[in-house]
Amino acid sequence: MNVGFDVITMGRISVDVYPQQVGVSLREVESFGKFLGGSSTNVAVAAARYGRRVATITRTGRDPFGEFLHDALQGFDVDDRWVTPVDGLPTPLAFCEIFPPDHFPLYFYRFPKAPDLEINTEELDLDAIGEAKVFWATVTGLSQEPSRSATLAALEAARGITVLDLDWRPMFWSSREEGRKWVREALRFADVAVGNEDEWETAGEVEVELAVHKRGPRGTFAQRGAETVDVPPAPVEVVNGLGAGDAFGGALCHGLLSHWDLERMIRFANAAGAIVAGRLACADAMPTSDEVEAKINA
Repeated sequence: MNVGFDVITMGRISVDVYPQQVGVSLREVESFGKFLGGSSTNVAVAAARYGRRVATITRTGRDPFGEFLHDALQGFDVDDRWVTPVDGLPTPLAFCEIFPPDHFPLYFYRFPKAPDLEINTEELDLDAIGEAKVFWATVTGLSQEPSRSATLAALEAARGITVLDLDWRPMFWSSREEGRKWVREALRFADVAVGNEDEWETAGEVEVELAVHKRGPRGTFAQRGAETVDVPPAPVEVVNGLGAGDAFGGALCHGLLSHWDLERMIRFANAAGAIVAGRLACADAMPTSDEVEAKINA
């Protein structure tokens, strides 16, 4: 039975293994924390923090790490009915190094292939995707089949607000040109596109209803029709910048669902991103609405 989700996300999931020691290489790190991770999954958690009814579509390995991710999703009130195991493929791991304020190398362990790239079109609940108020997909899902075809089919089926997270990860692609080809194909079905400057370089010039350019310390530029806003960043002492973009994404979904004006929506998303940049984890660090409002007022 379809329940009319506010937000459905689709894409990457992993176990994030983050060092407890800051400012040293993985060669020297002595202890780690284990967290739910993956861009679209983090966005789902962030949106759920605001009381939204949220589900995510992805796949894990049939292993204890996959079971951990189910437990974490349920703990964050994200519906995991469409998170299914793939036999023979391990649940991905992502390690990072933390060198504040702006250097956070990532090391993805998605071999021989990530289960989240094994999403098949015939397994999708296209009716539920069509009924979702916001459907959020990522460019990583376009990097290999069968996930590529499934992502395009889901975007085409969505009848609510469709968001494409430009999510450009060069290590998942043979070339930027190949990435640009499939990004442009997916953008035919997108109402909103969100990315940083390098990700927009991959997308090139495109026409969407809402274009959001995240520019780090220079804030965020957004354009919706003839309306533009250029919102400065919220101040923060950075601990780990890796989850800030996903916090921004979940807050953007909340703003879209709340029908806020463009400046309020971007200011709220900036503040949410800043809060997470000041914390170690990603999903576990996603703020509540009260925390974001307090950050804005401060």
